[in-house]
Amino acid sequence: MTTHSVLCDWALYLAAMDWPVFPLRPGTKRQPAIKDWENRATTDATRIRRCWAADHFNIGLATGPAGLVVVDLDMPKDGEDGPDGASTLAGVAAQRGGPVPETYTVTTPSGGRHLYYRCPPGVRLRNTQAQVCAHVDTRAGGGYVVAPGSLTAEGAYELVDDRDPVEFPAWLVQACGPRPAAVTSAPVQIRTTNTDAYGTAALRGEAQRVRQADPGRHNEVLASAAYTIGRKVGAGLIDHFTARAELIAAGQTLIGSEHWPPNAREVARVVDAGLTKGSANPVRRKDAA
Repeated sequence: MTTHSVLCDWALYLAAMDWPVFPLRPGTKRQPAIKDWENRATTDATRIRRCWAADHFNIGLATGPAGLVVVDLDMPKDGEDGPDGASTLAGVAAQRGGPVPETYTVTTPSGGRHLYYRCPPGVRLRNTQAQVCAHVDTRAGGGYVVAPGSLTAEGAYELVDDRDPVEFPAWLVQACGPRPAAVTSAPVQIRTTNTDAYGTAALRGEAQRVRQADPGRHNEVLASAAYTIGRKVGAGLIDHFTARAELIAAGQTLIGSEHWPPNAREVARVVDAGLTKGSANPVRRKDAA
């Protein structure tokens, strides 16, 4: 079997997963062979066969059109000290009370890993570089990853876990969101301009308030945070799914505490009650000029 046919088979396999692909110049990882690759990436088998019959193209996978968020766990560069991306991400996950779920995984020639996750419905994410933590990047809208089967001088991108991608965890959705210069209390009336950033900042702030709640006020703070965010959900500023997942993740960090030892069901009940009540009293939105 020739390299041409192997690369073509990999491209067809990815397309069958409904993940649009496009050609990278042979042996490279940062040189798309076509312009406007995100819009021209395809799952069409005829186009893929015709393209990969022409050369030994590596395979780019357009993460945004594929509905994926890929976490790139890097190794320290030559001469750098410190842990690798997998270790730093595990540390952040432990601090934030969220797991790093096992999912579809590809190893890279440098010894790193690409973790493929499904982007949650209604969530829009862009690429990040070391925003989550050191040696961890993400690829989403506007980005791509070098897909399995691709070859470089350093080695191959190899599929090591072919389970279906699981959903991107809520705590990572929060960590990958836009970061405003400062998180402040929002006015009751807000403009519709840049509501995504506003909603992300508000949710991040309330989730952090829950995690830092004083002993004896855990239930009160969680209920208050859910109501506050519910008002923004009701105004269409935050996706309900994302808000609920983030608040539940934050509330679960309080389980087992001395003054409020509920179970996961009670945390979800408090969050759902607060979101429902808040959504019935949405903040007012002022149209942008």
